[in-house]
Amino acid sequence: MRQETLHAERASRHDRVRAWDLPTRLFHWTLVILVATAYVSKHWGDANLVWHTWNGYAVLVLIVWRLLWGLVGSSTSRFASFIYSPIAALRYALDFVLRKPRQYLGHNPLGGLFVLVLLGLVGAMAALGLFSYDDHDGFVGGPLSGRVSDATWEFATRWHIRLFDILLYAIGAHIVANVVYLVWKGENLIQAMITGHKPARSYEDQSAARLASPWLALACLLLACAIVFGSIISAGGKVL
Repeated sequence: MRQETLHAERASRHDRVRAWDLPTRLFHWTLVILVATAYVSKHWGDANLVWHTWNGYAVLVLIVWRLLWGLVGSSTSRFASFIYSPIAALRYALDFVLRKPRQYLGHNPLGGLFVLVLLGLVGAMAALGLFSYDDHDGFVGGPLSGRVSDATWEFATRWHIRLFDILLYAIGAHIVANVVYLVWKGENLIQAMITGHKPARSYEDQSAARLASPWLALACLLLACAIVFGSIISAGGKVL
C-alpha cells in the first residue's frame, strides 16, 4: 500500500510543470501584504504615517523590480509572454464565456491585460504618495511634497486616495476572477501562484517555464532600490 502511494505521488509530480518562478511568487504575495498593511497603517495607530510611508517605498521598489523582471526574468514572467492585443483579449474572453478550452501556462491574454492594469494602479498610487499631504495626525507630507506647487500636491493627494478606492474594486474583481476560473474551468490559479506549478497540458504559450537565475532577481532588486531611493534623493526629497 505504501509503495503504491509513493508511485502515485511520483506520477503526480511528473504530471505537473513549472509555471511561476519563486521571485515572481514572492513579489505577488509581498505586494498583497504591503497593500494591506499600507491601508491599515493609514487608518490605525501610525503616528506621522512613518510605516505608511515605508510601505509606499517598498511598493515602489517592488513595482520597479517587476518592470525589470518583466524584461529579463523567467519566461512566464516576461512581458513579451503575456502582452497581447486588445482583440486577442476580447477573443479569449468570448471563448471563456462559451467554455471553449484554451489553456495558458502563464497569463492568458485577458489576465495579462489585467496584470498591467493592477501594476499601473499600484505604481501610480505609490508614486503620487511621494508628492501628497495628509492630515492623519497633523499635516504630514510625502518626501517630495515640499518640492512641488500647492496645486500639484493637492492633485497628488486627491488622486492618491481615489486610486486606492479604484484599486480596491480591481482587487475585488481579481479575486472574483480567480473564483470563476476555479468553478468555471477547474483551473486553480491561486494554488499555482503558491506552488509555482500547473498540471502538464498542451498550453498555447509554452510547455514549461524557463527559469532565470535567482541571482539575477536579486540584482534586479538592488537596482530597483537604487532607482527608487536615488530618484527621491536626487529630486531633493528626504527619506525618513
